[in-house]
Amino acid sequence: MSLPGQVIPNFSGPNCAGQFFCWDWVGANWAEVLQPALIQHIWISVLAVLFGLVISIAAALYAVRNSWFERGFSALATFLYTVPALAFFLLMVPITGLTITTVLIGLTSYTLLLLFANAVTGLRSAPPETLAAADGMGLTRNQVLFKVQLPLALPSIMAGVRIAVVTVISLETVAAQVVQAGLGTPLFNAQRNVFTTGLIVTGVLAIALALVADGLVVLLQRAVTPWVQARR
Repeated sequence: MSLPGQVIPNFSGPNCAGQFFCWDWVGANWAEVLQPALIQHIWISVLAVLFGLVISIAAALYAVRNSWFERGFSALATFLYTVPALAFFLLMVPITGLTITTVLIGLTSYTLLLLFANAVTGLRSAPPETLAAADGMGLTRNQVLFKVQLPLALPSIMAGVRIAVVTVISLETVAAQVVQAGLGTPLFNAQRNVFTTGLIVTGVLAIALALVADGLVVLLQRAVTPWVQARR
């Protein structure tokens, strides 16, 4: 998978000499460098979390009925989570190359432990009396799982998504040391050139993106789990 390359920003500039922060540079580089990097960062983050969510929920649905699978998947997810991010991306390069696929595989792997653990916990949180009532209504095992346990697991799953989103956004900047993608590219370019304006702008954009994304996930969580708010 590949995305359009980014233009290397012009760190010099007639209006930036000797300035700690140069608004002229921001205006000159926003459309061709900063905005594309921000949009790319968002898309990669969204895809990584979505891939991780699909894999984790599917694995959790299987794990609630097979304890051996839960132990195995948890061990794998824990191992992947403990591998240093930069080392993980570098290990993937010989397999998937210097592509966005390398970044997506790495970021998706880091979401699995967070999402899988929360999904399993949520699926097992259904009150016994609720499960008994569903069984008394004649629901099959699969119907109980998808119509009762999975909806009740949503608060726990969304809590995992919230942590995963912020984690992915932060780790994606590290990936730019291997593959030029997202906000990490102009960030490391600015670092190499000791350009304070670039460091400040890309750093602020990354922090703002994490805060906005966290807020959006909270709003989504409230929308899909209205009964949680009703109990408060």
